[in-house]
Amino acid sequence: MGKRTLVVIEDEPTIAASVAARLRQEGFEVEIAADGPSGVALCSRLEPDLVILDLMLPGFDGLEVCRRIQQERPVPVLMLTARDSETDVLVGLGMGADDYMTKPFSPRELVARVNAILRRAERAPELPAALNIGDVAVDVKARKVTRADEPVHLTPTEFDLLVHFAQNARLVFSREQLLGTIWGYEEAVGGRTVDSHIRALRRKLGDDIVRTVHGVGYALGDVS
Repeated sequence: MGKRTLVVIEDEPTIAASVAARLRQEGFEVEIAADGPSGVALCSRLEPDLVILDLMLPGFDGLEVCRRIQQERPVPVLMLTARDSETDVLVGLGMGADDYMTKPFSPRELVARVNAILRRAERAPELPAALNIGDVAVDVKARKVTRADEPVHLTPTEFDLLVHFAQNARLVFSREQLLGTIWGYEEAVGGRTVDSHIRALRRKLGDDIVRTVHGVGYALGDVS
């Protein structure tokens, strides 16, 4: 396999240069864009394996960049944000970002997250053709979800979470287990990422789709 191509869309030159330099040390091909429009154009031209995307950008912001690049082709996105508000995170994840990191972040953790997202994107486990959870129908092969016969758009990570819960309906998973299975993280970092994705699933498919087991983690809800 040839070198993986990554695109860094970041308007702070120091951060963009340091991120690119560290990723190049890890063997990646890295290109940089400094604003929203040029970032979208660069992704369209290069078709990268992963995009590292700042939330606050000139031209138009990272949320709009994420929406546009996901329209062209599914691509893993790691969102960077100087803000840690729940709204920013949920909107970014809802636009198709796989994960987020809050500035300042360690280069080591950035590399770990990039590698984990890429590993997860490569996995193609054997799955059943369809799953049903109450009035929620999951076409696993087509990666489509309907609720009461109405289509529901899930991000790739939300979809993977839903299928994982549905396939293991009797089991309760801790945040650390979900981070390892769904995100591919080898270390227990990013628990809030799990919580944000669970909230997004509940908002889209109903509060009872996933239940919280206090002190343990999450499980498929008691949906009938």
